[in-house]
Amino acid sequence: MSIKPDTWITQMALEQRMIEPFVDNQVRGGVISFGVSSYGYDVRVGDEFKVFTNVYNTVVDPKNFDPKSFVDIQADVCIIPPNSFALASTIEYFRIPRDVLTVCLGKSTYARCGIIVNVTPFEPEWEGHVTIEISNTTPLPAKIYANEGIAQVLFFQADEPCAVSYKDKKGKYQAQRGVTLPKL
Repeated sequence: MSIKPDTWITQMALEQRMIEPFVDNQVRGGVISFGVSSYGYDVRVGDEFKVFTNVYNTVVDPKNFDPKSFVDIQADVCIIPPNSFALASTIEYFRIPRDVLTVCLGKSTYARCGIIVNVTPFEPEWEGHVTIEISNTTPLPAKIYANEGIAQVLFFQADEPCAVSYKDKKGKYQAQRGVTLPKL
């Protein structure tokens, strides 16, 4: 007998602390929605942003990342300049079970405004705050609302646990907190 996906997510979140803090319903009404949904969980973006800028004339290099590539902003709203990019992190902290993989997609409310959210999959036994990549593809400034929904996490449970998990590999982003810059 199978259980409904939203029930499974709630059960895993509460019993195994898979998502903390966990909101067991879809919060709407004047905010970009967040919380448990039919087949996933809509995460919230925190209030700390790293907005990329060309003020210091640096090069973005994933092998030698220069912190002068961005400015730090802590606010309830973040304005991303036209054709620019920001990093942020989720309010929620995740602990992914060994038999689960997730895919995270941007919310349609932002996508319809030309704001693209990219997040890589959460591998089995990965844990941490999720670093979110937010691209403003428009020629206009774009507003991001902290403490509201930014993306939806979809959960896929395997029939059996994986042979080698992210934790087993000692992944470089294991247990990250807040916005985490690229590591080599």
